[in-house]
Amino acid sequence: MSESRAANPSSAVYRVSKPRRRKRRWPQILFFTAIWLVAILVVLTGIGILWLRSADKAALPQLDGDIHLASQGAPALSAPVTVRRDQHGVPHIDAATQQDMFVAQGYVTAQDRLWQMDAYRRSANGELAEVMGPSLLRHDKAQRMFQFRNTAHRIYASMPPEERARYEAYARGVNLYIAQHQDSLPPEFRLLHYKPQPWTGADSVSIGMMMVDMLDTHWYTKLARERIAAKLQNPKLESDLYPVGSWRDHPPTGELLDLSQPHPELPSTSSDEDDERTQTLALPPANFPAPQGAPSELIALSMMGAPSMRGIIAHGWESTDFIISHLSSTFGQRACDGCTPGSNNWVIAGKHTASGKPLLSNDMHLGLNEPNIWYMADLRAPGFHAAGVTLPGVPFVVAGHNEHVAWGFTALYADVQDLYIENVQGNSYERGDTQWQPLTIDHETIHVRGRKDVNYDVRLTDHGPLLDPLFTKDSRAIALKWTLYDTTLNSIPLYSMNTASNWTEFSVALSQWCWPTQNVVYSDDQGHIAYHAVGKVPIRPAGIASVPISDAAHDWQGYIPFDDMPNTFDPPSGFLATANSRVTSDKSKYPLTNEWADPYRAERIYKLLQGHDQLKPTDMLNVQTDVYSEMDQELGHRLSYAIDHTANADDQLRKAADLMRSWDGRLTTDSAAASLVTQTRYTLRTMLLEPKLGKADAENYEWSESNFAEEEIVMHASPDWLPPSYKDWDAFLTDAVRRAIKDGKAPADITKWTYGSWHVVDIEHPLSEFLPIISRIAGTGPWPLSGDTTTVKQVGRAFGPSQRFTMDWSNIDGSTEDIVLGESGNPYSPWFRDQWADYYNGRTFALPFTPAAVSANTQHTLRLLP
Repeated sequence: MSESRAANPSSAVYRVSKPRRRKRRWPQILFFTAIWLVAILVVLTGIGILWLRSADKAALPQLDGDIHLASQGAPALSAPVTVRRDQHGVPHIDAATQQDMFVAQGYVTAQDRLWQMDAYRRSANGELAEVMGPSLLRHDKAQRMFQFRNTAHRIYASMPPEERARYEAYARGVNLYIAQHQDSLPPEFRLLHYKPQPWTGADSVSIGMMMVDMLDTHWYTKLARERIAAKLQNPKLESDLYPVGSWRDHPPTGELLDLSQPHPELPSTSSDEDDERTQTLALPPANFPAPQGAPSELIALSMMGAPSMRGIIAHGWESTDFIISHLSSTFGQRACDGCTPGSNNWVIAGKHTASGKPLLSNDMHLGLNEPNIWYMADLRAPGFHAAGVTLPGVPFVVAGHNEHVAWGFTALYADVQDLYIENVQGNSYERGDTQWQPLTIDHETIHVRGRKDVNYDVRLTDHGPLLDPLFTKDSRAIALKWTLYDTTLNSIPLYSMNTASNWTEFSVALSQWCWPTQNVVYSDDQGHIAYHAVGKVPIRPAGIASVPISDAAHDWQGYIPFDDMPNTFDPPSGFLATANSRVTSDKSKYPLTNEWADPYRAERIYKLLQGHDQLKPTDMLNVQTDVYSEMDQELGHRLSYAIDHTANADDQLRKAADLMRSWDGRLTTDSAAASLVTQTRYTLRTMLLEPKLGKADAENYEWSESNFAEEEIVMHASPDWLPPSYKDWDAFLTDAVRRAIKDGKAPADITKWTYGSWHVVDIEHPLSEFLPIISRIAGTGPWPLSGDTTTVKQVGRAFGPSQRFTMDWSNIDGSTEDIVLGESGNPYSPWFRDQWADYYNGRTFALPFTPAAVSANTQHTLRLLP
């Protein structure tokens, strides 16, 4: 054996080899487990998508044929109602009685927007945590603290019987739809495992309260201003940050304005003469092509949405509406710095139009949602025929026209809130100098999904509710006084506006308007035009307080009389316009607010329209989609000058200067100069504020005229604002451009830093934050976006014109109206997003009104029968 092994070494090796090692199998196990998990996830996702598709299709409304409406065995209608849908799914409701018409309006709106309506109702009433869990508890506490549900019930109970009957009829229609579709409700109800409660008239008022809060809430700026003023300890710097109106304002007085006058001369920033390259460019023409770059196909899936509000989020607040909790990150992004709920509206007398008849336009700037905040409708019954946009969950037409009059809104921004520092001990507070009164305690119970009910006590003084320190981050007892809490104010005159036939009747209706404060423009079939500011605005003999107060000197002494609010009828100029900026003049008897919006949109509208003749509806759309910013263009020239006069500017900065000095001021998606100027504006704000306030308070600075404040500080080169680390303003501004390029992650070739590469519109479903799969299915995704917060087309990432309307009294059926996405909240409806391409590309379409036009455009006919 030994000889054999020696003679055959390979054999010997074979016999004495070590045992074979076992291969490691765990990598394979992990690999195949991951494959299985991915496969399971894909299958589950597919099942979920199929389920959503099935649920969506089951929830599609019936559009043709007959539906019998009965409540508890009794007919819900007195006669048949015809609902004709046009090519955009807009319902044209024709009823034998007004009560039947409102029943049909509630029913048809629920067909397209039921979950949105319920989300609005729950948001306003503070009942979201009940279906969406503890993450919405903070929101619900805020809504209960603000007393929106209680206020809505008070207003509803105070309505005249005939008005309450209209709300009840609308609610009856909603409830008939809910009762008939318990097994085919919109999929959001099934995803969240709940069913809607019966609708009430008070629920409709609650949704109205949501809009009041969105448009009239300014109290948080008073708290922020108090803190910032204390930090500055300099009245001059404070006034710089908080301007009250501006030299750019154009109040709607109806007087002929000389728009050729030059701007105020700014002090020189250097001993050198301005280079010829930095001279101001001429304004571009009004007629310009619509924004380009729209994708050829629309995203197919999306769901419902809700309105959004201004930058209250920066102070730790959620708004009254549901979407704020969802869009808070959006409003915190640079893409929407300066976005404020507002609008544009204007009216032109026939002497300036091609037809000889008035033109009226309105585009209301709010949060962009899936679906839109507005629902278009045409309502017709004996004594009533109005069309335009409605608010889902609320009867009537909010903005639009009837057979004789047309109207449009913008937010007035009047100050209707004050903060009172109360002396509270235990459950009592000091009223006056010596009187002590017990606090009123409102015991609220908030239902929270998956948790025990939360008891929440709201304490109230005679001024209003005490703000919870959870929200104010202030240990003082601060009460909010608001016109909304005045028990003598309970009127919502939409019905009277909808049925008015002339200015006399319409202005009587406006005189009953309580909130929110608004600018209303008007035109009629007799050729008249008018403007009136509306809403109850307190008279404050001691002046408007911009910070919390603790004395009786600022107590309200009634409200400004309706006739003393800014107004004009058939003005000499034949032109009136508002865009949230100052509407008072030196002749105004009472101040309305200290916080107006930036003046740029109104100024631009006046320059484009006043003094022009032969105007047509297409000219109105060109103005509504205008993306030129004089302020941005002038800032671009100033930045170019700074770079030209700074020794250490590199080649990239020199190229940036060339781009900005030759820029035409239009914020188009292909513009690199627009990126440079807007990003530098954002950077400048931080660089100016943080040295004075610190980072936290700088982030809390907010003012509706903050863009104008920044413009004045920069263009006047105030030495008080120049940070000490810079030798002059040229060096400071050059460094701001340098930082903007770096922070904005601009490419090395600055000419390729196009505005649309980062400035986008991205509309999401409100449930996407809670169910991420929905964001991939339902969202629009990011689309390049032209314009900014200083252009007539005021826009942000999820903010912009929520509708566009132009009334042409020479062709009532040619009057145009469009919303953002479409009428339906169901992704499988043909009207889910059929309007998006037109909206995005700056186009619009006619809304049929007369019976003949409606009949010619009818694509579906549904009869609602007793």
